[in-house]
Amino acid sequence: MSKDPYQTGKKCGNISLIGRPNSGKSTLLNSLIGEKIAIVSERPQTTRNRIVGVLTKGLSQLIFVDNPGIHRPGFLLNQRMMQFVYQSLREVDVIVHVMDVSKPFGKGELFTLETISSMTQPKILALNKIDLIKKSRLLPMIERYERKSIYKSIIPISAEKRENLPGLLKSLIHLLPQKNWLYPDSHMTNQTEHQLTSEIIREKVLRHTYKELPYSTAVEIEVFDESRRLEGFLHIAANIIVEKPGQKKILIGRGGKMIKKIGSEARRSLLKSLRISKMYLELNVKIVSGWRNQERLLDTFGVR
Repeated sequence: MSKDPYQTGKKCGNISLIGRPNSGKSTLLNSLIGEKIAIVSERPQTTRNRIVGVLTKGLSQLIFVDNPGIHRPGFLLNQRMMQFVYQSLREVDVIVHVMDVSKPFGKGELFTLETISSMTQPKILALNKIDLIKKSRLLPMIERYERKSIYKSIIPISAEKRENLPGLLKSLIHLLPQKNWLYPDSHMTNQTEHQLTSEIIREKVLRHTYKELPYSTAVEIEVFDESRRLEGFLHIAANIIVEKPGQKKILIGRGGKMIKKIGSEARRSLLKSLRISKMYLELNVKIVSGWRNQERLLDTFGVR
């Protein structure tokens, strides 16, 4: 029988990280957890699934949910991404609105404000990327959002520089309900090794082809052979999915240079993330026309 949290002093809650694409939600999640569990790219709509990161601090367990950026959906892929967002908003205890202060306020941010304003949970506004603006701009910005009376706290942060993250955590812990923990204190993420592998490969694809192929790629893991795991060795084979022959040509590159570069960088990151010493990573490029609008293929590629 679990102990009464009111007697143990334990607190626990689900916290949704919500914001426009490229506002820094995934960087914030990684910085809070202290491990890379979400991929990061300069391109919007990098995050396609809900990614959970768990931070146990003292008597409090904070369960962060990193969501796709709020946007108006076009493809079925994007519709699913927004379904993740709305479901997350309904299920969590606290909402953190992550706003990129280096970008001008526009229709996208207004849409985000309207989306979260109707939610009844307590909200915190994290004014992110303060290292990119003059400090004199912050106070008027804080005063403007205080007048809206939406947020319990407004906290300027830099997720990348880890600036003022303790202040954000303190405010979050204050808002958590008294409840027993949902995970062991060593648990950090819901990402499986297969999912993490797929995402890290996609991150490297985005890094090198974001100007040509920002949204039309996916990664499918075909082989994840860990029969020699005790020796510190894995064999992984993956398909990088594109929609057109021209995109395949870009990914492979002249003389195979691009795919080799992506594979080399992915291998280095995977060795670190999977905590192994050796790996055989095989990458292939596969054309699947119109995959972003096909239910079965979205299931296959892990966008559920």
